[in-house]
Amino acid sequence: MPTLSRIIIKTALGYLVVALMIGMLLTPPGLHTFPELATAAPSQVHLLVVGWLSQLIFGVAHWLFPRYSRERPHGSVPLAWAGYAMLNSGLLLRLASEPFAADAGFAWAVILSAFLQWAGCLAFVVHLWPRVKVK
Repeated sequence: MPTLSRIIIKTALGYLVVALMIGMLLTPPGLHTFPELATAAPSQVHLLVVGWLSQLIFGVAHWLFPRYSRERPHGSVPLAWAGYAMLNSGLLLRLASEPFAADAGFAWAVILSAFLQWAGCLAFVVHLWPRVKVK
């Protein structure tokens, strides 16, 4: 398994654990104990969908999609690393800034996080696109 796939899949598993932990704290007994976590529900869903599911798909796709060429079986790996960095920095920025998004001073951070996640996903699509080909 390529190094990048291992790192992406391990990161996805980490996001799964964090998202499930936040979910446990959001259940009624936990919510009464930590009322400030009420704003974490959108972040929890985002961690599950983008952090866990999307990254798991990207990691497995990087590993198992057909070879790009004999010399470069995984295609443009630096582009995939850039996608990984942008996607995760956007996710972490969203996790840190979303509870404060109602404050106008933090709206820029949520917008920047959305752009970083979009750019990271786009980088993965550009990276994987040439590997989807007809035999």
